[in-house]
Amino acid sequence: MVGKSTAAPGVVVHQAPARTADAADLAEAVEGAMAATATVLQDFVEARIRVAAGRSEVAARLWTDLAGVIGGKLMRPRLAVAAYLGLGGTDRAAIAPVAAAIEVLHTAMLVHDDLLDHDEVRRGRPNVAGAARARLATSGLDDRGVDDQVLAAGLLAGDLAIASAFSLVVSAPADRSALLRVVGLLAEGIETTVVGELLDVTASLSSPRDVDALVVAELKTAAYSGSLPLVVGAILAGAGDERIAQLDGVGSALGVAFQLTDDELGVFGDPAVTGKSVVSDLREGKRTELLRRAYAMTDATGCAVLDTHVGRPDLDESGAAAVREVMVSSGALDAVRELTRRTGLHARSLAAGSLPEPLGGYLVGVVDDLVGRGH
Repeated sequence: MVGKSTAAPGVVVHQAPARTADAADLAEAVEGAMAATATVLQDFVEARIRVAAGRSEVAARLWTDLAGVIGGKLMRPRLAVAAYLGLGGTDRAAIAPVAAAIEVLHTAMLVHDDLLDHDEVRRGRPNVAGAARARLATSGLDDRGVDDQVLAAGLLAGDLAIASAFSLVVSAPADRSALLRVVGLLAEGIETTVVGELLDVTASLSSPRDVDALVVAELKTAAYSGSLPLVVGAILAGAGDERIAQLDGVGSALGVAFQLTDDELGVFGDPAVTGKSVVSDLREGKRTELLRRAYAMTDATGCAVLDTHVGRPDLDESGAAAVREVMVSSGALDAVRELTRRTGLHARSLAAGSLPEPLGGYLVGVVDDLVGRGH
């Protein structure tokens, strides 16, 4: 974790406090830059709501609904900030709008992903689609009319967020050639994520046994949640290609471990801790590595249980418990936890072995926090 000494036996004692101080300084600097990022986010959203209000009430309402789902733990902008500061960047004003852009882009992905998954709650409250449906509850529209309005709200809000991410990047007072590279990376990241999302959606047409969930995790999650923020921060700090490639590797492993953990928490987590339902992924029949291994590792009776319950829109807790029992008794849960552990260790090894301190140690702490969350 950040702030802990990693001095080996035989190392001169006075060096450990220096490294600890460096790590603490980086952690403090990251949080300072994150405060600036949060301010940029708030000011940007408030400005967009004001502009939208001057155009129409419904536009202002859509922006207000979108603002309600922007923000949270800010994991992705924090990675960008850490890479920037850890590689010698010093200008908060330069990194804050770009870090904010990464969070807004993440929001766009969430809004569209929720729409595809027919989810209308995010972090325990209505998302953009849910807020639209709640307003239309007494409108007198028939179900088809309400559904059309809800779909439009989610689709257009996600589009607004994508456009806003690029707007934030170009507003940054940073080197223009670096910002141009960042714009290209954001566009490439969106394309990669769309491919991952498409594979995720079309996976429902295939048996859970035949879906490569790790490829989906790499494309849909790791590319923009792990690699993109770290690489963007490095570019703005003026890092060379070798360092950028190293951060790309760390981010990829971190992102896959993050997704594996997320999928486990979607079935075995504590909703009071994670804010995630432990039934919705099973109702959807989400093609995860955990589900694939459950099918591969259980017997015919276990497969029959999975076939009976997974993918049922009306799945109740009793049916979900039966699925969990198969995942545990087959050894699938333990196998995926071991895969998550090994992927996390790979990310830690890359961070500690290839990156300068204190950035390497900081990212080791991030890996530990993200892989260990909810447990």
